[in-house]
Amino acid sequence: MNGANALIRTLVDCGVDACFMNPGTSEMHFVAALDTVPEMRGVLALFEGVATGAADGYSRMKGRPGATLLHLGPGLGNGLANLHNARKGAVPIVNIVGDHATYHSRYDAQLQSNIETVARNVSGWIRTCGAAADAGHDAADAVTAAMGPPGQVATLILPADVCWLDGGVVAAPNPVPVPEPVSSATVDEIARTLRCGEPAALLLGGSALLETPLLAASRVAGKTGAQLLSETFPRRVARGAGLPMPTRIAYLGEFAMAQLEGIRHIVLVDAKSPVSFFAYPGKPSDLVPEGCEVHTLVTGAGDVVGTLEALC
Repeated sequence: MNGANALIRTLVDCGVDACFMNPGTSEMHFVAALDTVPEMRGVLALFEGVATGAADGYSRMKGRPGATLLHLGPGLGNGLANLHNARKGAVPIVNIVGDHATYHSRYDAQLQSNIETVARNVSGWIRTCGAAADAGHDAADAVTAAMGPPGQVATLILPADVCWLDGGVVAAPNPVPVPEPVSSATVDEIARTLRCGEPAALLLGGSALLETPLLAASRVAGKTGAQLLSETFPRRVARGAGLPMPTRIAYLGEFAMAQLEGIRHIVLVDAKSPVSFFAYPGKPSDLVPEGCEVHTLVTGAGDVVGTLEALC
């Protein structure tokens, strides 16, 4: 079994069964190996930005990683915009980037580049696979890193000879990461804040906008009178009959400040404190009203559902 076959089989065993790709010569052995693992769905894109955008959307909706396959540093560069969106949305993606064969890199061929440097701005985890025997293990680690929590882009750099050489070994999936529990003291403190009688808002982001946590947040708002707000560009929002619709914070800073005026407590639920998207002369970057306190209930690394249920 060659390295590419072991890597793809490991990805499938770890729950990654769709790969959005714009491959080149250095990735041809990976592409050939797809025929030996029919459980992996290969989706060809004619531009790298389409591949990374499709992987971003797929992973947002599935709640688990999709994979990409990109051609060397320039191909990765062409796909960076949507990987940036995935990074900002804490979206889990296994980003596989082909590289020249290990022995060929020293010749500085036309498409040779420092892929790690290109990947660093969008990746929470980066590794270069050094041998066919490591491909399966590295793939399993990439899936674990992508899942987080919170989700992130995990970039695995895959030299061509690692793909074509024999010695690949399929790796078992790593244990599923468990979200960090939030202390009862934090939950009690937030409960007191929401019941203090001052105007408050729950600002929801990330996984807090899925159906179960959204309903729990709505129950909290109903009991305390807090407003339900959402980030301007949420990862994904559950919609449908019976589901609450939080007010999305406006894109323009002036409108957002008007929305938040009078609020004395903002409780962050897998969300960031609101800031202006750009700087403007004489305008604040921090959109939190003067005199308003910002409290963190739970981050993307924590148990969002359990924490909101405990607050109900």
